[in-house]
Amino acid sequence: MTPLGRHLLAEFTGCEAAALADLDRVRSAMLTAATASGATIITDSFHHFSPYGVSGAVIIAESHLAIHTWPEHRFAAVDFFSCGAVDMDRGLAVLHTAFSATGETRLALERGPLRTLQP
Repeated sequence: MTPLGRHLLAEFTGCEAAALADLDRVRSAMLTAATASGATIITDSFHHFSPYGVSGAVIIAESHLAIHTWPEHRFAAVDFFSCGAVDMDRGLAVLHTAFSATGETRLALERGPLRTLQP
């Protein structure tokens, strides 16, 4: 079967802690990343956790872009899923810069349908 979408998991390390703890900065970076990727933004929702950390998602017509940050570890986990023509590399480059990451690891998956594991 032809893949129905691409799912990219990215982890950013060595980030600026203050950037990861600031809800407005995280939200702005995520919206900028979605726009830079060519995605069509539908809506977004973000939440700041006490004492720190931000989780949020940008819902795009092509699927979603989500994040959770751990400022105390200078770490952010990003989940980018698209079943359309979106330049995920360009979007993730925006986040890498916005968080001043010193490292980045990615895992790419083709979706639809996954192979199941037999017991």
